[in-house]
Amino acid sequence: MKTASPDNHARPVAAGVGSGGISAGPILFMAIFLFFWISTTPFVDLTGEGVLDPSAGNSNRLNQIVSLSLFAGTLCYGLLHPLRATILQPRALLLPMFGWFLFVSLISNYPMLGIKAVILTVMATINASIYLLMPSSEKQFAKMLAIGTLIMLATAYYGIIFKPDVSIHQLSELREPMNAGLWRGHFPHKNSAAAAMVVATFFGLFVMNAFSRLAGIAIVVLSIFFLVHTGGKTSSAMLPAILILAWAFERMRFLRIPIAVGGIAVFNLFAVGSAVFRPLGDFITSLGIDATFTNRADIWRFAFTALAENPITGYGIKAFWQTQELVYGGGAVETWAVTAANGHNSYLDIALMAGIPGLLLTLLWIIFLPLRDISRLPPAIEHSHLTRLFIRVWLYVIFNAGLESLFFEGGNLLWFTFLYCLYGLRLQSSATLTNERFTPAERPAAHA
Repeated sequence: MKTASPDNHARPVAAGVGSGGISAGPILFMAIFLFFWISTTPFVDLTGEGVLDPSAGNSNRLNQIVSLSLFAGTLCYGLLHPLRATILQPRALLLPMFGWFLFVSLISNYPMLGIKAVILTVMATINASIYLLMPSSEKQFAKMLAIGTLIMLATAYYGIIFKPDVSIHQLSELREPMNAGLWRGHFPHKNSAAAAMVVATFFGLFVMNAFSRLAGIAIVVLSIFFLVHTGGKTSSAMLPAILILAWAFERMRFLRIPIAVGGIAVFNLFAVGSAVFRPLGDFITSLGIDATFTNRADIWRFAFTALAENPITGYGIKAFWQTQELVYGGGAVETWAVTAANGHNSYLDIALMAGIPGLLLTLLWIIFLPLRDISRLPPAIEHSHLTRLFIRVWLYVIFNAGLESLFFEGGNLLWFTFLYCLYGLRLQSSATLTNERFTPAERPAAHA
């Protein structure tokens, strides 16, 4: 759903107010970027007792107002855009999937939590489906990514220098004092910061080639330096691994399904499987790898036991981890895993929340449809810098999801970035080349 100029750069169709006006797209783009990457509540204090309360929400009145305002603005922008038919596509899959999520939530013990989570997820998906329509060109997209990422990095380093008590994990923190000394910047946790820095590195590599080599190099260097100081072993190891995988994925078509499908299956087998199958865990330990994956094994064993009791409908969206009945139900005597914030595996968490049908619908959306879109990429776009960025983010998230809970987290920056990269691949697969240039007022609409 893009057009491309003779220089073969795919371009979203602009929806500005006309050739003499100023488009609202770049303003909305930057506002949404900063909302997700910096948030309305940066530099959270983790030493208070509130961090241990499962009923304590992360939302606040300002966050709700900003979130709803951005959604309203984005939706209005999208509905006025020539490519408004692309909003919330593919609806033939997403509507049944969200309908199933709503159903399992309604029959759960915490229906209101599920309804709220589904609404937020739909809002995030709509925002993501419109997000890439806001830049008027690939170069403008790269420019705004560069500006937003540099602002984010400046905020993170500002915290390290001037607010270290809320930017560096402290020994006085009640939940994980063992993280003392590790950087988190304005993010709530070192793992969140590490994941953000990996994606920022991908942004920097894209900016180097599509906008400014100097700005791109600065982003890459600052992001990697911060990543190293977060102590995020998984993200630090995955950065070079994903770059290598993405290189092979782009150039060797026959490896695409084995990397995306087989790779995810093997990764989850070795990670989650080691917690359930003792021989596999012993084998992983013999390789010198921590078979508990930083104490996640207890959580996964407990999650599998719970899933076996309710495999079809699950427990409802947001109606399992951190609920009052789970945390205070006395199960802590048997395992500490009942107090876990999440399952530390996105695939397992989706199965817990929405059952096996919910997991299958999710896999179809986030893995198999992108593979189809990539297979349809026109030759001029298949090896472009923009496509390469989308594929790197996509691969990183689907692999990282094996160790973290990311899917359907409405306010999570990694999930939102992943979503608009999915839509980016979808748009790229439908891009066409044109030999004419148009003013914003004359430019024809592409069709889904």
